[in-house]
Amino acid sequence: MQRLFILTLSLIPWIPAVLCWVSTKKEFTGPEGGSLTVECRYGSHYDKHVKYWCHGWTTTFCEILARTDETSSANQDKVSISDDRGKYMFTVTMKNLKETDSGWYSCGVIIGNEWQADDIANTEVKVFHGVRVVNRIVSGEEGSSLTVQCLYTLRLRLSEKKWCRRGDASSCLSTGSKGSYEDASVAISDDITGAFNVTLKKLQMSDAGGYLCSAGQQQVDVQVQVRPHGSTKTEPVTTPPTPSQPWYHYRYMLESIVGCSSLLLLVGLAVLARKILRKKASSRFKETEEIFPDNPKGMRNLQRSKEHIIKIDNKEKASSRFKETEEIFPDNRRGMRDLQQSKEHMIKIDNKEKASSRFKEMEEIFPDNPKGMRDLQRSKEHIIKIDNKGTINLLAY
Repeated sequence: MQRLFILTLSLIPWIPAVLCWVSTKKEFTGPEGGSLTVECRYGSHYDKHVKYWCHGWTTTFCEILARTDETSSANQDKVSISDDRGKYMFTVTMKNLKETDSGWYSCGVIIGNEWQADDIANTEVKVFHGVRVVNRIVSGEEGSSLTVQCLYTLRLRLSEKKWCRRGDASSCLSTGSKGSYEDASVAISDDITGAFNVTLKKLQMSDAGGYLCSAGQQQVDVQVQVRPHGSTKTEPVTTPPTPSQPWYHYRYMLESIVGCSSLLLLVGLAVLARKILRKKASSRFKETEEIFPDNPKGMRNLQRSKEHIIKIDNKEKASSRFKETEEIFPDNRRGMRDLQQSKEHMIKIDNKEKASSRFKEMEEIFPDNPKGMRDLQRSKEHIIKIDNKGTINLLAY
């Protein structure tokens, strides 16, 4: 129970980390050899704090790659960071991506208090080789236009880029040597840095279907959806809360109250459980005493049980002390001899107490038996002689 109480108290410094005052997207994808940008949002009360970008999942095991309070670092050619306090957001840019850069990263804010952990938000970075699209499913209204962004690795930057109907090789449109293509319905532009855009103009219902976005021998599927003109049906768009929204600041206050209340409740439950266990142990003896209110023998047995528990506890304490003493006299013969005699003396005392308790039981058996009492008395005298003899030998030594 004490360990649970200590564990509960140790969780208090982690309150900021679990209240999500720093947030970002769960995943970012970038092409090998290219770059990607990560946006990390934070609460307004962190505007003057130092922010950082690190490679890892927790604050304990997270290699810091860039900080807002450092103008130069060993990774400045690979990672850059900038803080926009007006928007309560800092931006991280990773360049010259490699497949080995894939993994878990964290947006972090230094709290500046040794008793509190830094506030962080985790995200996964995925570096791919080949071709990918930003959105696998795109949609637009009839008569309007839409754009598909296809990403590719730098190894494919000089490869031919194509836009094809799935299952129809004759429909492919290529950028050619110019790096671009355009007609009345489709426009393709390649920046030769890791992305090319395909724009479908004046959408028709017949444009709906599956397409292939390809670079060299690499390709990826894209699904185009077209809504009838004048349709009121729109795709649901969910936007994350921004610091400019009025309730955003109150959200932190509510989360703080909920987090602190939960921890205090956990501490209270731990203390209450400990008191209940103690109360149960104490009530057991009281219940047993109530069972034998007018039974001297029952009360005597109860008393013996209590004394036996105390003896066992004292014996364990004495044993631990002997072990400590043995460590003190590893090469001292006289000290070890004194220790051995002390052990033997303790054993004699323990045996004498056991024998005495047995004699008491025997007296209860032979209350009116002279011969039994006489034999019992002789046994007592014999034990006393042996005990005295041992005492004399100890004094002689």
